[in-house]
Amino acid sequence: MCTNFTPTQRAPWVKENLGVDLPTGYPVEAYPGYAAPLVVKSHRSGRVACGLARFGLIPAWAKDDKISRHTYNARSETVAEKPSYRTAWRQRQWGLVLVDDFYEPSYETGKAVRWKIQRASGDPFGIACLWDRWREPATGAWVVSFSMLTVNADEHPVMRQFHKPGDEKRTPVIIAPRLHDQWLSADATQAAELMTWAHMPDLVAMAAPLTSLDHVAAEGT
Repeated sequence: MCTNFTPTQRAPWVKENLGVDLPTGYPVEAYPGYAAPLVVKSHRSGRVACGLARFGLIPAWAKDDKISRHTYNARSETVAEKPSYRTAWRQRQWGLVLVDDFYEPSYETGKAVRWKIQRASGDPFGIACLWDRWREPATGAWVVSFSMLTVNADEHPVMRQFHKPGDEKRTPVIIAPRLHDQWLSADATQAAELMTWAHMPDLVAMAAPLTSLDHVAAEGT
């Protein structure tokens, strides 16, 4: 699972690689409930846009936003059937959340210690997401939110080292830059085929030893 990441602030990279302007006004680090830059594409007009969306998907039918505490990651194996995600999946509401790195807990020392994962090149990257739109009952305001899509990482050379011993290893799906448009334009079958770490760019991980993540690792998804 991924509960914490660094949204990119590198507007030139975003413009060059995705052809959109990066919004402003989001935090340096993001946790569930925080805003982050999300890229989406209209399947009608083909227009690509980037705006702020909330980390933790709130399905359109939700009575309140409490469900988002449990929907910040979605398992690619079951996303098409789960009630929280299936409508967004059928409507092909794919997105890319733009990040510099994300964090996972390592238990090498016996405690959950935060490690930072980033591209070996140091460039930003896009994580495959599913998004939805929900109307806040009290104000009538529309809230766009998203969930990161994840896959098994038991065999991934970097991501297999994280989470508690004995737990299944998972990784967010990083979409290689050459596949950005293919992902945003995909039908359901094509999207499912991209739910793999085989095409992901090379990753590196490094310890961030000053931060213990026992409280985060205990939340689960």
